[in-house]
Amino acid sequence: MNVVVVESPAKAKTINKYLGSDYTVLASFGHVRDLPPKDGSVRPDEDFAMDWTVEGKSKERIKAIADALKNADTLILATDPDREGEAISWHLLEALQKRRVLKDKQVQRVAFNAITKKAVTDAIANPRELDMELVEAYLARRALDYLVGFTLSPVLWRKLPGARSAGRVQSVALRLITERETEIERFVTQEYWSVDADVRTDGADTLIASKLTRFEGEKITRLTIGEEKRARAAEAAIKAADFTVASVEAKPTKRNPPPPFTTSTLQQEAARKLGFDAQRTMRTAQRLYEGVELGGETVGLITYMRTDGVSMDMGAMMQARDVIGERHGADFVPEKPRFYSTKAKNAQEAHEAIRPTSFTRHPDDLRLDADQARLYSLIWKRAVASQMEAARLERTTIDFENADQSLALRATGSVVTFPGFFALYQEGRDDEEDEGENRLPQVTQGAKAKAEKTLAEQHFTQPPPRFTEASLVKKMEELGIGRPSTYASTLSVLRDRDYVRMEDKRFIPEDKGRVVIAFLENFFQRYVQYDFTASLEDQLDKVSSGDLEYKQLLRDFWKDFHASIEDIADLRIGDVIDAMNIALAPLIFPPREDGSDPKICPKCNVGALSLRLGKHGAFVGCSNYPDCRYTRPLGGGDLDAVEGDGELGEHPETGAMIVLKDGRFGPYLEMQVEDEDKPRRGSIPKGWNPADVTLEKAVALIDLPRKVGVHPEDGEIIEAGIGRYGPFVKHGKTYANLSSAEEVFEVGLNRAVDLIAQKIANPRGRGGAAAAPLKELGEHPQDGGAINVMSGRYGPYVKFGKINATLPKDMTPETVTLEQALELIAAKAAKSPAKKAPTKKKAPAKKPAAKKPAAKKTDGDTKTAAKKTPAKKPATKKPATKSTKAKS
Repeated sequence: MNVVVVESPAKAKTINKYLGSDYTVLASFGHVRDLPPKDGSVRPDEDFAMDWTVEGKSKERIKAIADALKNADTLILATDPDREGEAISWHLLEALQKRRVLKDKQVQRVAFNAITKKAVTDAIANPRELDMELVEAYLARRALDYLVGFTLSPVLWRKLPGARSAGRVQSVALRLITERETEIERFVTQEYWSVDADVRTDGADTLIASKLTRFEGEKITRLTIGEEKRARAAEAAIKAADFTVASVEAKPTKRNPPPPFTTSTLQQEAARKLGFDAQRTMRTAQRLYEGVELGGETVGLITYMRTDGVSMDMGAMMQARDVIGERHGADFVPEKPRFYSTKAKNAQEAHEAIRPTSFTRHPDDLRLDADQARLYSLIWKRAVASQMEAARLERTTIDFENADQSLALRATGSVVTFPGFFALYQEGRDDEEDEGENRLPQVTQGAKAKAEKTLAEQHFTQPPPRFTEASLVKKMEELGIGRPSTYASTLSVLRDRDYVRMEDKRFIPEDKGRVVIAFLENFFQRYVQYDFTASLEDQLDKVSSGDLEYKQLLRDFWKDFHASIEDIADLRIGDVIDAMNIALAPLIFPPREDGSDPKICPKCNVGALSLRLGKHGAFVGCSNYPDCRYTRPLGGGDLDAVEGDGELGEHPETGAMIVLKDGRFGPYLEMQVEDEDKPRRGSIPKGWNPADVTLEKAVALIDLPRKVGVHPEDGEIIEAGIGRYGPFVKHGKTYANLSSAEEVFEVGLNRAVDLIAQKIANPRGRGGAAAAPLKELGEHPQDGGAINVMSGRYGPYVKFGKINATLPKDMTPETVTLEQALELIAAKAAKSPAKKAPTKKKAPAKKPAAKKPAAKKTDGDTKTAAKKTPAKKPATKKPATKSTKAKS
């Protein structure tokens, strides 16, 4: 008997079918051990000793594997074929050795690049030893990430209140985003003019679109003409000129297909063409790799998706060539297979590219869910296209000149003479317009020509675009920052920490993120430099290849890093603020329209403005506090309290001042009315920006609940307000939810009466009148049935049948799409535990069962005898223990 261990249960189920009854395939569910998220898990003073812990369900999984090994001869570690997979196997081996269950057992390591019967059986027939060089590269990476996260993050918490964390890769990625934002803010727009003309040659029927390339003997580039006067002069000269065709050049060119996908290029192209973020791409690719049901058999559809390699197996290439010939014809098959080489420096990670496990499985022939179908189609087309003939184009350039050659126009065009791989696939681009086909008419050199139409058009230069996920991943890979397999989690951390936000699928740094980067650049500059981070990746690659001892890498890093931490141990927060005021001056002190000093408080005209640090982040405040309570967000804005008090104005009826404050549960309004014991307060609704709260809005909020009107049946007042569970209308003791905070101020009597009636008829949301959806998204593409966005007690959610999936905080009912809803539903369904069949009641035993002896503790496993709880005594909840885990 042989015990095979893989990462996931889906993978285990498939491989078990391939191997038969002589094998038991079990899942480890990923890593079985981890570094405890606490200080001291990596100890530099003890030559970087590392403590590993087995927690939760991992103990049960190790025990299950250990139990299976009792009747087995061989343990086969079949985790993924990369560094992380090697580390999972090593952890499992260490845990099993502690349990002393491997005595007289043979241990083998196998790796396969695809989950197909042939790939798996070939791997089982060719086992190898565990690759300790890959394991040591993993240990070095984990230690580095831990040391940076658990050493630098506490410094941030002490010196920069409101900051969440720092990480080896995370912080450098954040620097890229903040630097791009600074470029945009500092960008100075420049005016320029283009001058175009439609030219007709003698006897021709077609006008030729041309651009001005020379005027008054000067070569014209994009920014040469900077004012309208000169543009109009050029336009007039073109209208008056007689042109001659000075030259005609037709140049044939080829465009070769791109290589098949790596992890990075798959993430980039899925973002461009499918709108997937990196996490969604990798999650979908994982499902395609682990397999789907085809003809009663589970088959992996793609090869392993975490790879830097661009090569394909020769057999796969020949199969792709056969498919190309069948579907497109012999002309589309190149004379020889195409071979691609990778730029990856680490040969251990340069596995085969991402490709279909069989090119005969055309995307149109498979029934997959929406995300899987779209991603598989992209992978299939890219891999097939990589083996197709090059596209052939003809680029034509026609130059027109006047008699003295002081004025010239140029027309350019290209036409595809043979589509080649264009027939199947064209690579997407970032922030560029795709070239369109533009065939120019045939003209003769020396022919006369005249401009029939002219157009002088004003333009303005644009700042560099913000990063999309695709362009940021591409930039990180170009700079050698981190590994493509970790990009999805790195970008997710930045969003989760509220260091960045997404708008129109582009990254915008939050003030919190900009302050953190400014701090790191001032006090830990070396560790957010691009070349330093890339150099560290090179050293980790050397560990993987056996050219560097991993503890030597850690010693060299820790020596300088620890010294940097010690250097700022006595740094006062005042010193930090002074440095931030200089580093973030454009953001903290934006120029004022009246030209006054932006560093002087506009309220008291005495105090100096400066960065202030609060528990909810940074803001700008007056040095004359508490006499002057002026505060505002970074980057300017009106008088808006972010921390401390900000006076919005007097209430028109009470005459009391309404103040915007920031409390432990977020921003709120307060008004102390004379002769009232307690101040009136009202929270700022979720989703409202405190900076946008005007006096008018503040009055409306502080006066809640609002009287909507009198109920026509009993004469009782109906009120609208915002409570613990969101906006509502109230009649007597009946509460009915409203869809948004804005509706509190807009809901009319008829709508309120209708909502109250619905609530009375359907108090628990079952039976009676069903609540109207906020948005109807359409039918489920596979299972049928409506998918709607509903309003719930804890916020909006997506509903499909009995599945309810809460919308994430960055998603609104108005913007959510059907594809996003399908992803949320699938994730919710995957998390829901399968219902157990009801067990039959047994007849009561005549004698009480004898107590079993307690099992011995093994490798941290602890069994506790269950105690009977008194029937009427309520269970007490234990307080949840928070743990902070550093991430890179």
